[in-house]
Amino acid sequence: MAPVKPERDLRLDLFRGLALWLIFLDHIPSNAVSWITIRNYGFSDATEIFVFISGYTAAFVYGRAMREHGFLVAGARVLKRAWQIYIAHIFLFAIYLAEIGYVAQTFNNPLYTEEMGILNFLQHPDVTVMQAMLLKFKPVNMDVLPLYIALLLGFAPVLWVLVRARNTALAGSAVLYILMWKFNWNVPAWPEGYWVFNPFAWQLLFIFGAWCALGGAQKLAYWINSRVVLVVAIAYLIFAFCIAMTWYFPRLSVYVPKIVSETIYPIDKTNLDVLRIAHFLALAVVVVRLVPRDWPALSNPVFKPAIISGQHSLEVFCLGVFLSFAGHFIFTEVSDRIPVQIAVSAAGIAIMVGVATLLSWYKQLEKRGKGPRPPAKMPGLAGGDA
Repeated sequence: MAPVKPERDLRLDLFRGLALWLIFLDHIPSNAVSWITIRNYGFSDATEIFVFISGYTAAFVYGRAMREHGFLVAGARVLKRAWQIYIAHIFLFAIYLAEIGYVAQTFNNPLYTEEMGILNFLQHPDVTVMQAMLLKFKPVNMDVLPLYIALLLGFAPVLWVLVRARNTALAGSAVLYILMWKFNWNVPAWPEGYWVFNPFAWQLLFIFGAWCALGGAQKLAYWINSRVVLVVAIAYLIFAFCIAMTWYFPRLSVYVPKIVSETIYPIDKTNLDVLRIAHFLALAVVVVRLVPRDWPALSNPVFKPAIISGQHSLEVFCLGVFLSFAGHFIFTEVSDRIPVQIAVSAAGIAIMVGVATLLSWYKQLEKRGKGPRPPAKMPGLAGGDA
């Protein structure tokens, strides 16, 4: 199998950055600006983009280590990344709860604790903290990182198979997805229910991204470049758009045949419904045709903010969760007029880009090092003797 190309595909950073922006906008309740996000015009949303690209980049980064250094070294690096994300999740959990609790107490509005799902923490803090560390208790908007952690924890053996027999690994992932539907597998949450993002289901999109990174994308080139596939993809996107419009304009539902409604509903996000996967794949086909790898516009400064946000996805995502509640607070306590919503949304994205830019600058500074060291002093000379 051909080795992974060392060049970084800027499209991954671009669309991951855009996905992070869309997730931030979607996380702010009653945000009119969220109408520009893709969740309103089809079956999938930014989560599918984020998970797919995460799987692609994980295979891109650790696939070469698996080939060159073996399972133990590559597995250790994957687990180290999972640990880093776990620590980030715990820190985000603590800061997020402090933010919500402070606002709820300062403004005497207990509804914040109910809306954001931290009421159990206030009632049983000792038990809640332990369940949070076990990834069973998650406040609102904090479900993505536990999913990512779970996927990385099981990724090393899957990667070992991917680099040797990628089709076998993908087939095994599909079988697990089917078994999940058959036996209703999911991970229990606390105090009740199950994970919002079922890892037994979402692993399929993650592994598919890894499969594409390790040569699968080249295998799909013929289908992606097929005019028939493009027409089918566009037709499906139009169908999904028409169905989505009936969610906001109920009068349009009379034009949807009953057999279609009975077949497609419910479109389950928790278990990654097949219709959501198909919608993501249709979007991917169209986007890959419109934005090739060597697209000259990728070097345009207009796309730099999204690219740099995608290159620091963990930090930007955590910041986005924090800012989304800040936006909700402003809408509730200050004003929820449309100009305010636009200003808050734009300011949040600007802050995310600013932090990503600062992190990128600091990373470049570290690469340069501290410069050449001063020459060693001659023995016997004191500081002022020269």
